[in-house]
Amino acid sequence: MSDTPFGFGLPPEEPENGDEGKKKGNQGGQSGPNPFGFGTGLPGGLPGGSGGQGDADNPFAAMFGSMNPNDLGAAFQQLGQMLSYEGGPVNWDMAKDIARQTVAQGTPDGVKDASVGIAEKSAVEEAVRLADHWLDDVTSLPSGAATAVAWSRAEWVEATLPVWKELVDPVAERVGAAMGGVLPEEMQAMAGPLLGMMRSMGGAMFGQQIGQAVGTLAGEVVGSTDIGLPLGPVGKAALLPLNIEGFGKDLGVSPDEVRLYLALREAAHARLFAHVPWLRSHLFGAVEAYARGIKVDTSKLEDVVGQLDPSNPEQLQEALQGGMFQPQDTPEQKASLARLETALALVEGWVDAVVHEAAKPRLTSADAMRETMRRRRASGGPAEQTFATLIGLELRPRRLRDASRLWASLTDARGVDGRDGLWEHPDMLPTASDLDDPDGFVHREQLDFSEIDKMLGEAARKREQDGSEQGRPEQDGDDKK
Repeated sequence: MSDTPFGFGLPPEEPENGDEGKKKGNQGGQSGPNPFGFGTGLPGGLPGGSGGQGDADNPFAAMFGSMNPNDLGAAFQQLGQMLSYEGGPVNWDMAKDIARQTVAQGTPDGVKDASVGIAEKSAVEEAVRLADHWLDDVTSLPSGAATAVAWSRAEWVEATLPVWKELVDPVAERVGAAMGGVLPEEMQAMAGPLLGMMRSMGGAMFGQQIGQAVGTLAGEVVGSTDIGLPLGPVGKAALLPLNIEGFGKDLGVSPDEVRLYLALREAAHARLFAHVPWLRSHLFGAVEAYARGIKVDTSKLEDVVGQLDPSNPEQLQEALQGGMFQPQDTPEQKASLARLETALALVEGWVDAVVHEAAKPRLTSADAMRETMRRRRASGGPAEQTFATLIGLELRPRRLRDASRLWASLTDARGVDGRDGLWEHPDMLPTASDLDDPDGFVHREQLDFSEIDKMLGEAARKREQDGSEQGRPEQDGDDKK
């Protein structure tokens, strides 16, 4: 048995003494992550939290150290909230709290979050306004950024959590169902309390994972569309001045050029998602379709449940993080993955091509920043680690360069209107095989879906007219009666 009842300690907070505080807070604690974001060693070094080996004979001392009564009450309150959680598959209140705590701790390079000043807000607004003006020359899609905002890291967390919820909940729901189904049917009726605890643990585990990942990601993103999905509100182009400063620190490029280039990318994404109404649901549907094909290794889960020690919930977390999610090797699963990867590549490739066309004649560092962004997207980051952990999925546009070349070739062959017109319907877009043969796609005769829509509309109006005409004689007959 662990010295700490249920394996809980205090929630992590920002250490008062920087690195020294972190070192003190980690002494004698757990060696691995706690699914609830709490540690027996009081990670983060809360005042009064020793977590040392000397407390081994006193589980309450090991759990709470020499805290004052107010801290003790708060810890018991959070423990009660944890075990009484009866919400959805993810404890999103916990996810939000942990994300905010992660942001407050700062990035590994020691940069802390900070409120955005008036001058920074003005610089972002001006950059987005100028970027939109430049994009008018290279795309037929109108501006999609009704407003431009400058966010702190904490504000990015608040603004994007609703979208993370939409992406993660379906997968967490499957895991929750699997957790409830590992016991024999005849035992499930008698295991109500255990199942309830497991659901609470599952919700907390996902909340802890997604909270840490979103909080870490907030320290790296430069806008609301870094991962290729629209994480922010519709109609807002959002940039994070603090992270933009870190992004451009080692590039040898003026801060104004870096900000403007990233504003071009954010504004280009905004145009695409604002004026291609089916695109968002297409991308999110591809994520969900892929998630439906994830296989939960119930044998591993059964082993964990059979050996579950209520005082050591870390067992469950280790199993969930140890490869329990496995993509099914089926044609449907492969098709879902190909659909998602191609869609991400087409979005990122279009943005890459359009932004380069706008920036090349105006920014001396356009080529260098383009290559930096391409490598950044290719190498991945916390967002991909999040999805790889949760559903085995990496949000990486593997064929970004191929897609960018195809969009550029389409511009040369069909012009801006012909290129952007392909976004009118998902069936008009290039496929994965088209990325293998871009020239063949560029010069292939494309269906004109606008004409088909026009024909369907005229047919519908004709049916309505025919129906109304057939109804008139009957009405006249009634009048004569």
